[in-house]
Amino acid sequence: MSNHPKMPSRRQFQLGLGAAAAAVSLAPGLARAQSARSANLAMIGEPQSLDPMASTADLVSIIVQHIYESLYTFDAGWNVKPMLAADMPAISADGKLYTIPLRKGVKLHNGREMDSEDVVASLKRWIAMTARGKALSADIVSLTAKDASTVEIALKSVQPALLAHLGLPSGFAGIMAKESIADNLTQFIGTGPYKFVERKPDQYVVLTRFDDYAARSEAPSGYAGKREAKIAELRFIPVPNANTRVEGVIAGQYHFADQLPVESSKKVTGVANARAVLTMPYGFPYFPTNTKQGPFADQKVRQAFQMCLNDEEIMLAGFGDPKFFALAAEHFPKGSPFYSEAGKDRYNKADAAGAKKLLAQTKYDGTPIRILNSKQYDFHNRMALVMAEQMKEAGFKVQLDVVDWATLIQRRGDPALWDIYVTHSAFLPEPMLTPPQMGDGAPGWWKTPAKDAALAAFNGETDPAKRGALWGAVQQVIYDEVPYVRPGNFAALLGTSARMKDFTPMPWPSFWNVDLTA
Repeated sequence: MSNHPKMPSRRQFQLGLGAAAAAVSLAPGLARAQSARSANLAMIGEPQSLDPMASTADLVSIIVQHIYESLYTFDAGWNVKPMLAADMPAISADGKLYTIPLRKGVKLHNGREMDSEDVVASLKRWIAMTARGKALSADIVSLTAKDASTVEIALKSVQPALLAHLGLPSGFAGIMAKESIADNLTQFIGTGPYKFVERKPDQYVVLTRFDDYAARSEAPSGYAGKREAKIAELRFIPVPNANTRVEGVIAGQYHFADQLPVESSKKVTGVANARAVLTMPYGFPYFPTNTKQGPFADQKVRQAFQMCLNDEEIMLAGFGDPKFFALAAEHFPKGSPFYSEAGKDRYNKADAAGAKKLLAQTKYDGTPIRILNSKQYDFHNRMALVMAEQMKEAGFKVQLDVVDWATLIQRRGDPALWDIYVTHSAFLPEPMLTPPQMGDGAPGWWKTPAKDAALAAFNGETDPAKRGALWGAVQQVIYDEVPYVRPGNFAALLGTSARMKDFTPMPWPSFWNVDLTA
């Protein structure tokens, strides 16, 4: 990597945002020479990794989905569609053998053509590294390259969500050059419309257009279909302070700003050179609990935590105005095959007295309950503050551990360091896709006989109608065992420059098929 001039400190940068001219002059991420065809994309922080399989963090997924592609993906209606696969798989009559044809002529970023050996090596790594992959591994008999353009996956039992797992950008089954595969990636070689160029920690990640990209021919729809790198360079810039992201997109310094505070909607909308983009429902905040170690290893203590929560107050704290959120006991809305009211009686109880009584029946000894959260997602911290006060009323001692997002991602992997953490997920139509606690080994380490039995019945059914009916039993176990709490659904607010054309809001914002005008 080349040498670059020293960048201004974050503090200097934030102070400079008092005026638009100062904001532009102090823009981070400009040390590397930029062309007029470069997009400055303000993200909520520094990605912990550029390894698509090393993290389920949205920040990582948003960036690496431009570098790597998967066998399958989702269209605008959340239907599974082929991406690197040439077509949908041929599935045996018993549902246990998937034969997947691969597209030919797809170039990797190192100039070599992708083949089945790259796919098999990548998927084996995904199975070994990710929570969803590990959960599937017990049912995978073999994963083989039948020939240069065909992959076969043999299963012990039916897995109706297999293709959806392979398409989700979170904990991504991205296909990479087999020669780049290592425990810790040092080369980032995929097939996507953009290729990795440079990373300067705390300044930027730069991707540039891959001129030999092999696009699909179908019309774009969601993440599916044709992808075209119209913008020559994507520059992902860590901007942890939410107000700095707001001021930067208003000043024209950023062409895109992720996860803006919802109260800034009018401010962003009120200027000519910026746009506010609201997506509702975007996703759901949730609070995983440490079922492995510490006070929350006791199910009754977790139930007392759930009982004391006033979810409406928590959502108001996070999002300010009811138009930006919705209370929802059901995990899937009416109209979804997975709509169920199972466990509804345990939702939004706001019963501090009942929680205190239940807590007295446990061996809880006043050990502080550590709530791990980050201000980089501003609504996370606001929800944590209100949650802590509600817990204190129920008799819990509480410790708020506020860290940067990268540290939170690191700490949540150690059961000795937290009891609850605050996060969120995009809303997805397939229950096994999110949150990762539905699999095995995700932070929280939820694994019980009741979970295994409910999921075995659910995942053992291929008929969509029957499968939908079985989801209620899974939802009931979640409410009973409290591996996490979902207080409701929320909208996301993004900011874009008026120069950014054809941007389509999606859970993981993408910048192929997007252009910048002069």
